[in-house]
Amino acid sequence: MGFINNVKGGLAADKAREAYAKGDFVFVFKAIEANAKSTSTGPMPGMSEQIQAIEAEGWHLDKMAAAEGKTALSGERIALILLFRRR
Repeated sequence: MGFINNVKGGLAADKAREAYAKGDFVFVFKAIEANAKSTSTGPMPGMSEQIQAIEAEGWHLDKMAAAEGKTALSGERIALILLFRRR
């Protein structure tokens, strides 16, 4: 895992840990992939690391939705909206 993906995974784990400590039963997290220009199938760097980091904190991925968009600064992006439930 590269430096940026480590940071993304760490942030996801921190937020998941906080929600779990509060006693939440549902946790929704938005994971963003900055490079959506690729039209081929394959791994999405950073996304799986974030999901694994959250699941390591006691959550289970229940549902996922994806959206594509553009921003003036970073160009095309993909966002995954991830709904987790406590195990």
